[in-house]
Amino acid sequence: MTSIHVDLGRQWRGGQNQALLLVQGLRERGHVADLMAVRGSPLAERAQAAGVRVYSVPHPGARLQAAVRLRAASYEVVHCHDAHGLTAAWLAGACQHSSVVAARRVAYPLSATRLGQFRYRQARRIVAVSRFVAASVLASGLTAEQVEVVYDGVLLPPPGERPPGPPRIGCVGYLLPEKGQEALVRAMPLVREKYSHCSLVLAGDGPCRTRLERLALELGLGPAVEFAGLVENVPELYRALDVFLFPSLAEPLGSSLLAAMSHSLPVVAVARGAVPEVVEDGRNGLLVASPDPAALAAAVVRLLDDPALAARLGAAARQTIEQRFTAQRMVEATLDLYQRL
Repeated sequence: MTSIHVDLGRQWRGGQNQALLLVQGLRERGHVADLMAVRGSPLAERAQAAGVRVYSVPHPGARLQAAVRLRAASYEVVHCHDAHGLTAAWLAGACQHSSVVAARRVAYPLSATRLGQFRYRQARRIVAVSRFVAASVLASGLTAEQVEVVYDGVLLPPPGERPPGPPRIGCVGYLLPEKGQEALVRAMPLVREKYSHCSLVLAGDGPCRTRLERLALELGLGPAVEFAGLVENVPELYRALDVFLFPSLAEPLGSSLLAAMSHSLPVVAVARGAVPEVVEDGRNGLLVASPDPAALAAAVVRLLDDPALAARLGAAARQTIEQRFTAQRMVEATLDLYQRL
């Protein structure tokens, strides 16, 4: 099976990580899987370091240049991991000679413009990362036969011990209003009423960082809230946490949530978006109805108060990943789709 994977984003987020895991998994199984990405982007650099053949374009808007390269190539499958990549495939006429697959990782409706929807209608399949995302695609008018759910997957880390020390809770994600990190900062004074040495780590960067830093100072939290920025060794961060927090308001799935669960971390998450497809309250994590600081704080204190509960939920979280959300399962499901097409 031959495929090329197109992602014209500059950043390193869940979508880029999944694209690289997929390309590597396909290559490990003996298939041809190449990549088209923005020159100098984290995805391009990490793929090249892993020995992947990378076609580069100068910037995310270079859709015409990407289209020219795609037109000259010949692959059975063109897998577009973002909207820019799908536009490039459409401009290249790839829909006429290859099976075009479009990834869909967001839950807002497809572009309202006729051209925007036309691009997706030309794809043989739209791969949604959750049932929540699939429902948004179907609400935009596409047929159920064109949409398929393939959950993201993560690599399973080896078991590890938490280092001793004061309680440490944390979240990994881009700092945006819809990611809900403000509620975590506001929850910290409530948590620290009982666990005065507890600290919060916010890993990731984004437009809300300055405002969140100011809020932490206004609440008198000081060093109790650590803004770690872009963390290179994220697994090390997970191993240093006692509780993982996921306050996103309408998450399409949540790569960092899956990764935290793979590390056997007890999680506290907001029961919105696709989160209930992953976390079952009281079985493999704790859910709160909304990103309410008091509710989040109460859930964190409950886990810190009851180490046996935290350990049980963490073990069940790891089991959930092993059974449903490994990178291997994601690759096999995607390969099965390619072969059917």
